[in-house]
Amino acid sequence: MSQPAQQQNEPGRQSRMSPVPDCGEDSYEGHGRLKGKAAVITGGDSGIGRAVAIAYAREGADVLIAYLEEDDDAEDTARYVRAAGHQAVLVRGDISSADHCRRVIAQAVKAFGRIDVLVSNAAYQMTHESIEEISDEEWDYTIRTNVSAMFYLCKAALPHMKAGGSIIGSSSVNSDMPSPTLAPYAATKAAIANFCASLAQLLGDRGIRVNSVAPGPIWTPLIPATMPEEKVASFGGNVPLGRPGQPVELAPIYVLLASDEASFVSGARMAVTGGRPML
Repeated sequence: MSQPAQQQNEPGRQSRMSPVPDCGEDSYEGHGRLKGKAAVITGGDSGIGRAVAIAYAREGADVLIAYLEEDDDAEDTARYVRAAGHQAVLVRGDISSADHCRRVIAQAVKAFGRIDVLVSNAAYQMTHESIEEISDEEWDYTIRTNVSAMFYLCKAALPHMKAGGSIIGSSSVNSDMPSPTLAPYAATKAAIANFCASLAQLLGDRGIRVNSVAPGPIWTPLIPATMPEEKVASFGGNVPLGRPGQPVELAPIYVLLASDEASFVSGARMAVTGGRPML
C-alpha cells in the first residue's frame, strides 16, 4: 500500500492530504469509558491528537484542544467534540513557550475546574540528510516543542490533578530505533519515554499514572510537511503490516490509558508499530 507523492509547507494541513487521514470521524464508537473527565490534548487539531480528541469526547470527556496555527482542522475537530455532546475549548499558540503552556493549562482549569487527563502529543520534526543541515535554532526549537513543553505542561497541570489522573506522552518507535534523518526528533522521543517513566515513579504516591505511547509510521500531516515526496510515497511500507497506520488506530490505546480501567498501568510504553518490534 502506498499514497501519492505529495508535499506541504510545515506544519501541514490534514484537509489537504491525499488520502485524508482517518481519525475515526465516521467509525469510532464510544462506550462511556471517560464519562465526566476533563482532558487537555496538545496537537489536537489533526492526526493522532484529533483522533484522540474525537475518541475522548465520544467516551464522555470534555476536551481542550491546543494547536499551533489558525486553520480549519482545529475548528473541524471541535465540531466533532461538540457533536458528541461535550465541551471543546480551542487554544491557539506555540507550546515551545513556557508561558503559553501555562496559559493552556489555565484555560483548561477555567473551563473545566480541574484536569483529569493530560496528553502531551504535539511535536516538531524535519528531515535532514546530514547533521550540518540542522541549524542551532531548529535543534533548540525541536527540544522545546517536543520535550520542554511536556515538562511545562505537567508542572502547571499537577496542582489541578487528583488521584486517578492520567498523563500520557506521545513517544515514537524512533525512541529505540532512531531514524538517522530525524535525529533531533528521535532524540526527543527517547527523552519523552524516559521522562514518562521517571514521572510514573515520582507521582505514584499521588495516585497519578504516567505512560507513553510509541507509534510507528502513522499517516498524519507531519509526514507530507516534513519529508521529501519520494519518502512520503513509500511511507509505512517497510513495516510487517505493509502500510502506515491511521490515527484512529492509536485512539483506543490513548482511551485505555486515560480510563479507570488502566488503574494499575503506569510507567508503561505502549507500542503501536504495525509489527515493527521495539528493542
